[in-house]
Amino acid sequence: MLEPSHNNELPAIPGKRYFTIGEVSELCAVKPHVLRYWEQEFPQLKPVKRRGNRRYYQRDDVMTIRQIRSLLYDQGYTIGGARQRMTDEGEGANPAEMTAVIKQTIEELEDLLKVLSPAK
Repeated sequence: MLEPSHNNELPAIPGKRYFTIGEVSELCAVKPHVLRYWEQEFPQLKPVKRRGNRRYYQRDDVMTIRQIRSLLYDQGYTIGGARQRMTDEGEGANPAEMTAVIKQTIEELEDLLKVLSPAK
């Protein structure tokens, strides 16, 4: 999953496995009560719950939250529109666009391979 460009303003995600709701709140610039609300609205967002119903988010959850934040705050989607967009992306709603991205990635990797391969 690619991070939207606005997320360059957000702090880097540390390389750890689980994050508390407070840490995610700071990483995504969203208050904890908003995160709890988004859990109800977006089925993709399912943090692990442990003792005392404490939430522990994984890296994928943080990326998903940043994507939701971008859709709502930067791109102006409503909750319903953002939910539909997230569902569409999860189902690969636009195969032509995905094919183009894959082809471009392959070309970039082939160019990189030429640069890294020893000259004969």
